[in-house]
Amino acid sequence: MSTTMTALPPRHQSKVDPNNVNRAVKSLLKWWDSKSKSQKSEQLENDGFVYLIVTLKKIPQLDRSNPFMIPLPHPLIDLTAEDSPELCLIIDDKHKNKITKEAALKKIEAERIPITSVIKVSKLKSDLSKLEKEERCCELYFAERRLMPILPKILGKEFVKKKKNPIAINLRHGNWKEQIEKACESALFFVGTGTCSVVKVAKLSMGRKEIAENVMASINGIADSVPGKWKNVRFFHIKLLESMALPVYEQVGQA
Repeated sequence: MSTTMTALPPRHQSKVDPNNVNRAVKSLLKWWDSKSKSQKSEQLENDGFVYLIVTLKKIPQLDRSNPFMIPLPHPLIDLTAEDSPELCLIIDDKHKNKITKEAALKKIEAERIPITSVIKVSKLKSDLSKLEKEERCCELYFAERRLMPILPKILGKEFVKKKKNPIAINLRHGNWKEQIEKACESALFFVGTGTCSVVKVAKLSMGRKEIAENVMASINGIADSVPGKWKNVRFFHIKLLESMALPVYEQVGQA
């Protein structure tokens, strides 16, 4: 049985000049450094990430619940860090063939799977409120695949706006640890309802070289993943939360 992860096609030659990416990254970091020095930390809102804005010519008719996973040379989530991030797994406790929370926790401990919280879908809203009160914000959410159609309604629009879309995993036949580690090591490209999508690709805490390498890997992976490939890509921009979007690629000469 297939897993939920989208297999990426063979990589083709990039159409983006790495020098353009390096210049844009340098400009963003210079802007951030200037802003940081001129404003009080509590007045400067930023989540510490670098974003890639993808503008396509045509909206892909693809599954919108599961992202393309673009492998990154420098992962956004360090599973080896001492202060490892919160990773939450939502399980279906209403199905007749359910995996119990106790069984899930036992498997997670035995196989050293990097999940910190298991949440039953029947208690999803109350458990998320509890995590927020404890100021324990999950870095990434995973969910049993069959739950994906009902989760948007349960979680609400605000949750989706925060870019916390759960990632579907196969708990029945897939390797839990492998699927979770794959997501943590990738940029997650969710296909939107329009031609524009935003992808988290790097962290400000990385060096300029590492950020640029992640941006390039994300650009090439996304361009090779979407239907039409490079012919369907109109623009790539990069930005920080509050900065201007800087262009790094524009398709020219084609209608």
